Amino acid sequence: MKNVTLAIDEATLRTARRIAADRSTSLNAMIRGFLQELTERESQADQARLRILELCHDSTAEVGQKGWNREKLHER
Repeated sequence: MKNVTLAIDEATLRTARRIAADRSTSLNAMIRGFLQELTERESQADQARLRILELCHDSTAEVGQKGWNREKLHER
């Protein structure tokens, strides 16, 4: 584990410490958990983007002729 120094205003720090105490945890554990969840979400999003690109690349779908125009769409 590495130590990190943060600069946080007093009011935010006080409130965060109270929240940590209410949850029976430490501020350090809350911050570590938040950062872990953040990095996991970003990793999952990166994997999803890569999968979408793979699916697009491998797709055999074709787009047909456009059989409509703006006027036909707005006919009443």
